[in-house]
Amino acid sequence: MKKLMLGNEAFARGLYEAGCEFVSSYPGTPSTEVTEFAAKYDEMYAEWAPNEKVAMEAALGASIAGKRSFCGMKHVGLNVAADPLYTAGYTGVNGGMVICVADDPGLHSSQNEQDSRHHAIASKVLMVEPSDSQECKDFTKMAYELSEKFDSPVIVRLSTRIAHSQSAVELCDRVVPEAKPYVKNPAKFVMMPGNAKRRHPIVEQKLRDAAEYAETSPLNKVEYNDTSIGIITAGNCYLYAKEALGDKASYLKLGMVNPLPINIIKDFAAKCDKVYVIEELDDIIEAHCKKNGINVIGKELFGWEFEISQAIVREKILGIKPDTMTFGENVPVRPPVMCAGCPHRGLFYCLSQLGVYVSGDIGCYTLGAAAPLSAMDTTICMGASISALHGYNKALGAEAEHKSVAVIGDSTFMHSGMTSLVNVAYNASNTTTIILDNSITGMTGHQQNPTTGKNLKGDPAAAVNLEELCHAIGIKSVRVTDPYDMASTKKVIEEELAKDEPSVIISRRPCALLKYVKHNPPLHVDANKCVGCKQCLKIGCPAISMKDRPEGDTKKGRLSVINHTQCVGCGICKEMCKPGAIVD
Repeated sequence: MKKLMLGNEAFARGLYEAGCEFVSSYPGTPSTEVTEFAAKYDEMYAEWAPNEKVAMEAALGASIAGKRSFCGMKHVGLNVAADPLYTAGYTGVNGGMVICVADDPGLHSSQNEQDSRHHAIASKVLMVEPSDSQECKDFTKMAYELSEKFDSPVIVRLSTRIAHSQSAVELCDRVVPEAKPYVKNPAKFVMMPGNAKRRHPIVEQKLRDAAEYAETSPLNKVEYNDTSIGIITAGNCYLYAKEALGDKASYLKLGMVNPLPINIIKDFAAKCDKVYVIEELDDIIEAHCKKNGINVIGKELFGWEFEISQAIVREKILGIKPDTMTFGENVPVRPPVMCAGCPHRGLFYCLSQLGVYVSGDIGCYTLGAAAPLSAMDTTICMGASISALHGYNKALGAEAEHKSVAVIGDSTFMHSGMTSLVNVAYNASNTTTIILDNSITGMTGHQQNPTTGKNLKGDPAAAVNLEELCHAIGIKSVRVTDPYDMASTKKVIEEELAKDEPSVIISRRPCALLKYVKHNPPLHVDANKCVGCKQCLKIGCPAISMKDRPEGDTKKGRLSVINHTQCVGCGICKEMCKPGAIVD
């Protein structure tokens, strides 16, 4: 039977069919759905971990126990999990262990364009790269076989386009291999220096064996057509090249991208007149070719940044420029905005009014940096807001301490903000931290986290009490405020900034998109009172716009209007409207 599947869904199906029994991940676009789909199979235990490092350590533990395991993350999440990954390259596995990493060329939802192939090379573990949904399933199953064959974790690298595109997938039955018994082996699994030193030569030999396997692996495929053009590529770039060039070129599609083969590449290149390497982001394949004396054309044509496309391939290789249709006028951009009723909007308006330095973090609330709120100064990585503000305040002293805050979401706080707050308390940093508790992991699509009281499957779970946790860490002053009440919120922020001690403010209001949240009736504008001052536009709510006054209305200025299909009656605009034109 065949089914149309997202790449991420097909990946989860591969986990199921391969007999995976343990799944632990942290949500991160574009990888999130792999674990969400995996959780639908009752045969596999699945969980959200507090962060990617914990997820990978848990998956490695399940592997050591003898079961096939999995952990998934986006590319920047692999940075967080790098510590256990690099050691797992030395320990190897017992049951097969597969890691999904989803890169994001084009920065659709990320703070950088990291190429995760570097992590595979540096950690000395195998990596495979599928090019469509069918291969997402098939390569996942093969990754478990490779993991157990070469005693190594195997990374399956996706990209946004592969993770979130659909193609037909042939479904197979689940086959669970016999569990491998755990046998005590400190020389293999206790990575103190003496043991690690003896493991390193084993790791290098595994890579040599895997490179030899790659020469004849079914993961790598050659397609000969017109040999005047040869294309060496992998992943989604293979599909771009096929669509752009068709039978005008021959193709070497590399499904195994670490370690890379040599002989199959040399043989292919020798049969083609001119050889191009098409790969997004860094020159991993190209550098490998040139290091081994294979003359290829790559980055000088395709560049180092952003996504490649069919049009780019066609233009760069065939010189055929795409037919483009342009509008007769400039189309205004539509940047992302906080949703109508977003609880973060009122908080960031207060911060913008106070004019404080805001050390930001990763989440929906990062949109607080955008106009018209423009209330964020920095965003670095998960959990960095608190620790970066600590350094900022220590560097500048009292002149900064009472005029700066860190903002961090509840899920991000659990991910990597806790240790930063420990650092603040331990090193007596006079910082004010605002935890934006919207009762869910919002940015990646409403996943549960350790503060919500539910696990991945929605079952009741232990819920971390943020107030008690902050007190336990060593923060004496912990306040809770409702960001819909801007006057009170602003007052609380001012009071905490005035203190000469570290403090935490919990801005608590559930995400407006949660199904259980009951909204107030939408507000509307009294045209007789509206003076067109545009004060209501300063909060950047997508439900509010301006229109011309109706014919016969002699008042000056345009008229504010509220879209009733979007408005949730949060009341923030009503609080701002001095003429009292916004009413229930």
